[in-house]
Amino acid sequence: MKKKEDSVSARRKIMGSGLLIGIGVMALVDEIIFHQLLQWHHFFDFDTTQFGIFSDGLLNSFALFAIVAEIFLFAHVVRIHRHSPVRWAAGLFLGMGAFQLFVGIVSHTVLRIHQIRYNVELLPYDIAWISSALLLLVIGAFLWYRVRKNDPAVQEG
Repeated sequence: MKKKEDSVSARRKIMGSGLLIGIGVMALVDEIIFHQLLQWHHFFDFDTTQFGIFSDGLLNSFALFAIVAEIFLFAHVVRIHRHSPVRWAAGLFLGMGAFQLFVGIVSHTVLRIHQIRYNVELLPYDIAWISSALLLLVIGAFLWYRVRKNDPAVQEG
């Protein structure tokens, strides 16, 4: 029984580490591409440019923290247990998609903390943003389904 519990715990930790790095990576992609290179918006736009740049720094800090935490979690699990790279990739895509969907729906649409761009028709940008989130989630769900389907421990219990 202890072996099965350890296996379940390892599978959860691998998935969790993939989720964390997915969130961190997508936060960095958003920050680097949309905030810094294209300069379309800041993490919080409702105040001054100075505050917007400060809020971008907070997002960068969060992203780096998530990635560093994932590295330690991943290293711990890999050292102790065998792991599935596909399970980790499923977590990665689910984390990236979840971040994109949260930002697209909550930040852009509901709270209106910031928009993808300003002074343009937003609907095409919102559709593209949320569609990319859904695509990442579908890829992650497919990988997760595939790894669960082929996991003998899941089929037994």
